[in-house]
Amino acid sequence: MTFQLSTIHFISRRKVLVSRKKIFYNCFQSTKKCCRTFASDAAKTNPESNDNKFATPQNQQRKNDFILTSSDSHKKSNREATAIDNAVSSPMSSLINALPPKAQSYAQLARFDKPIGTMLLLWPCLWSTALASGSTIIHNTDPTLSPTLFYNVAGDPSLLGLFAAGSFLMRGAGCTINDMWDAKFDKQVSRTVTRPLASGAISYPQATAFLALQLSGGLGVLLSFPQEHLNYCFVLGAASLPLVGVYPLMKRFTNWPQLVLGMTFNWGALMGWAATHGSLDACNGLSVVLPLYAGGIAWTLVYDTLYAHQDKSDDAKLGLKSTALYFGTNTKPILLGFSSLATTSWMLAGYNLGFEQPFYYVGCGGAGAHLFWQVLTADLEDPKNLAERFKSNSMAGAILFGSCVAGNIGAMY
Repeated sequence: MTFQLSTIHFISRRKVLVSRKKIFYNCFQSTKKCCRTFASDAAKTNPESNDNKFATPQNQQRKNDFILTSSDSHKKSNREATAIDNAVSSPMSSLINALPPKAQSYAQLARFDKPIGTMLLLWPCLWSTALASGSTIIHNTDPTLSPTLFYNVAGDPSLLGLFAAGSFLMRGAGCTINDMWDAKFDKQVSRTVTRPLASGAISYPQATAFLALQLSGGLGVLLSFPQEHLNYCFVLGAASLPLVGVYPLMKRFTNWPQLVLGMTFNWGALMGWAATHGSLDACNGLSVVLPLYAGGIAWTLVYDTLYAHQDKSDDAKLGLKSTALYFGTNTKPILLGFSSLATTSWMLAGYNLGFEQPFYYVGCGGAGAHLFWQVLTADLEDPKNLAERFKSNSMAGAILFGSCVAGNIGAMY
């Protein structure tokens, strides 16, 4: 009897593995096809790409004229902009510089040298996963689970690891997509003129292949989620891909591209709960994750509007839109309002979860105070000041994550 059960379990497990391999292979083939289509569309949008089939005499003349006229006027500003960008992630720069030249270009395309973006994508995942564990702690009636819960006050460690890997890969994929759409504009913006696609270090076909690799890696992470929650998480995760694809285009059509970025970058606030409990409805999850998600979007509007003030002159000349241009001289009062909205929404998420001790709410207040500090001390005409404020948002995310952990610990006693 034991042998028969073991055999049945082995066969069942093998079927699951084979099924996952088939899903991964089919999705990989679809990804390659979509990337080729996307690259074709992006190349048409950017006729000055490196692809030789677009190297007509007229395009080459325009390219030469641009290089001649921009080299002198942008030389100083490029050095300054590069210094500002590197200030955001100087510890990683030495590691990137140790790579072979071609590998450096791919690393720069995915912004591996600027890990702040990965952290901004990761924090909402960690908040949601920690609060999902808090729900289990608060509603736990089985005392035998207490030792396990003590080690999971920050969330399931395996999920935290998967989210870290997924954030790294998908943030890089988002940057690749962004540069494929925006290479034409990046060539004319002092802060972005040296990016690999804009400078010609990487061609569109090479970027397409790299994007397929990044998306395949992200798919592999998604398929590694708990088997019992895989279908729901797969659908929920895939639902974020349209936002990833269209965000770079929003600056052409709306004054609120930062809002779309917030919806994209904070999707993890939904994913953490779903990966832990199997759905957003479980354990009254929507009442927790929706305020958490809304607070994250307001947070993004704060930090990315400050960031966008670095490029406002170039954006205005190119006819691009942003909340920095839209808010104008009212930027600080409006961002203080969004900071208040973020703090209130985060507190509401903890209240709906059932936190009764003050630890979580004090931490939310600390994260909100950090946002207020950023806005009040920001110099909207100083790119270096704005880059430093942008980088500091990793601390704001860490404060809120610490609040979630502290709230969970408080709920245990």
